Amino acid sequence: MKYLRCSVSLLAVIALALVFIGCAKPPEAEKAAAKTALDAAVSAGADKYAGADFQAAKKLWDAAEAKMANKEYKEAKPVYVDAKAAFEKAAGAAAAGKKALADEVTAAAADLEGVWKSLEAAAKKVEKKLKDKKDAWAADGKTFAEGLKATKDMIAADPLGAKEKAGELKALIEKWDAAFQELASAPAKPAAAKKAKTTKKTTKKK
Repeated sequence: MKYLRCSVSLLAVIALALVFIGCAKPPEAEKAAAKTALDAAVSAGADKYAGADFQAAKKLWDAAEAKMANKEYKEAKPVYVDAKAAFEKAAGAAAAGKKALADEVTAAAADLEGVWKSLEAAAKKVEKKLKDKKDAWAADGKTFAEGLKATKDMIAADPLGAKEKAGELKALIEKWDAAFQELASAPAKPAAAKKAKTTKKTTKKK
């Protein structure tokens, strides 16, 4: 009789446990909070300026979503909570990362401007040798000025885009630096030979 009572009690406990598990509700509030934090992190540019922190938070989010899909609601709840905290951390790191990159690009833009002025000085030294490259140099000078302005204007809002723009300007500088070095090292036609050639033509005409 005692054994029967124990068995009945055990079955009752198991039944209650199964009912509790069956009645567990999805952690919708925690999921919504984590999703809000995710969206805020993306808006802050965490995926661009705090990649490592954002990816760590995204892994937690994906893990929570997988548990939800498997109806492991109890296990999913704390993971959503952790994901929310991780996304908030990523958003904070993004602000610092964005500022650091903005400072970097600001310095780079100033350096590019200085180097271009040096190129303009180099262009004057080889002006007579430019010949058919004069138009291209003038066109690229205009492109550089417009690109530099666009880079500076982008820094505050989009330092990553500004960095890419600065890379384009650097390529333009390298192109003309190589061209001017080549022109500067090219031997000039001897003045004496040129004079002799002119004299020879004049003699023939007589």
